[in-house]
Amino acid sequence: MTTAFLQAITFDLDDTLWDNHGVMERTETGHYTWLDAALADWLGQRGEAPAARFAERFPLAAYQARRLDLARRYPLRRGDFSWLRERALAALLEGYGLPRSAALLWAARAMQRFMALRHEVSPHPEVEPMLEALGRRYRLASITNGNVDIRRLALHRHFPVAIAAGEMFAPKPDARPFLAALARLDTAPSRALHVGDSWKEDVLPARRLGMQAVWIAGADVGLPTGVHRLAHIRELPELIEWLEKRR
Repeated sequence: MTTAFLQAITFDLDDTLWDNHGVMERTETGHYTWLDAALADWLGQRGEAPAARFAERFPLAAYQARRLDLARRYPLRRGDFSWLRERALAALLEGYGLPRSAALLWAARAMQRFMALRHEVSPHPEVEPMLEALGRRYRLASITNGNVDIRRLALHRHFPVAIAAGEMFAPKPDARPFLAALARLDTAPSRALHVGDSWKEDVLPARRLGMQAVWIAGADVGLPTGVHRLAHIRELPELIEWLEKRR
């Protein structure tokens, strides 16, 4: 009996298993709009409403700039997006005039709203049956730089190993999240395949470790050995069958 050369497959999440651009647009504006309205109501009920609302004083661009500044000041936290967001919100709320205790409370509430919206993702229709089939043949893991908690998604049952790289203070392309996944999967890099949409954050670090890599990308360019380009995740099972037959 021929043994498959692949033992494990690791997956990026955002823009690999679902389209993430629209999710982030809705989430970014949605939680900030919610915070502005809820805070205005709360201050109004207390008779403390300032002349300008929070989002007028600190537009969304100011919030984004504060996150970037925090990432520069705290480089170890640059990939811990939830921490950056909550800390940036608390700082802006204090700048708006709230006492620190209230600023921390409202920042936490806004992040709860953010995380609820952040997990309203719609995986590509092919993903669920594909992972179901692959999970019967291979060990599966997810490795993400994003702040999606895979345990909050129905897809979590396919990923006994889930690595949140930012929370490790080692966002991709750092090798450590890949090594952590491989260790927990008990698989050598040469027997593993990584699938992701980013050349820098997925393909390059996987290949440096000796993994095969799948690049989900629209560009049709010449690729080095060990890298396979797909236009869509739905093409992955066919590629895997081709790889297995070549061995």
